[in-house]
Amino acid sequence: MHPSLLHLGFLTIPTFGALAAIGLMLALALSLRTAAVVGLNPDLVWNAGLFAVIAAFVLSRLLLVATNFHSFLTYPILVLMVPSLTPLGLLLTAVATAIYLRLRALPLLPVLDAWAPCATLVWAFLALGHFAEGSDPGLPSNLPWAVPIPPGTLRLHPVAIYAAVIAALITAVLLDRLSHRRHAGDTAALGLALSGLAQFLLSFLREPAFYENTLGRVLDPIQWVALGMIVLAGLLWQQPRRLVVHAV
Repeated sequence: MHPSLLHLGFLTIPTFGALAAIGLMLALALSLRTAAVVGLNPDLVWNAGLFAVIAAFVLSRLLLVATNFHSFLTYPILVLMVPSLTPLGLLLTAVATAIYLRLRALPLLPVLDAWAPCATLVWAFLALGHFAEGSDPGLPSNLPWAVPIPPGTLRLHPVAIYAAVIAALITAVLLDRLSHRRHAGDTAALGLALSGLAQFLLSFLREPAFYENTLGRVLDPIQWVALGMIVLAGLLWQQPRRLVVHAV
């Protein structure tokens, strides 16, 4: 494992952060192409994507400070360095981004179609980051490619590598289907369904993380999120949507 990409004195660049930044920049660059494919202004979609990234960072930090205010007053830098992207932060980011899109007169479903392969590309880089820092442990395995855990007596499924490969494959599928979608929202729905199914299946190879509540004892939290993604994809497919007319 390589949690730090560079360490010079007090300067430390975490591998996860570096890979996440690379993934985000590549995703924004990819959105210029996907926006053109769905018939949107690439610059406007780029700006919207940049807004979503900044909103996720700012809102997650504000929630972190609000829920740990006394610790923040004592150790402000240390608190702000804690990973803080939570479901509530993602929900607030989605709301803020939807408002931004409406103010910019950008249609929601075509934008989501353009962003779908960009999101799975980011997922691939995040998964690689998790593998580098060892933060996505798998269950014990005797497979030849299982990752040894020091002192070497235990080998685990490299779930993060599985996730990175699957995310890259889903990205390729979404890019292929983007120009052939029949309705606005088809690519976004396909991305949700495939990603949700992949995350649900991958959860069986991860160490379980149950919580002491009714829902937490039934399924792993990631499985609930994955099922939610699949249900949302199904609802999106069932909604009446604008038919896409492709140029001949």
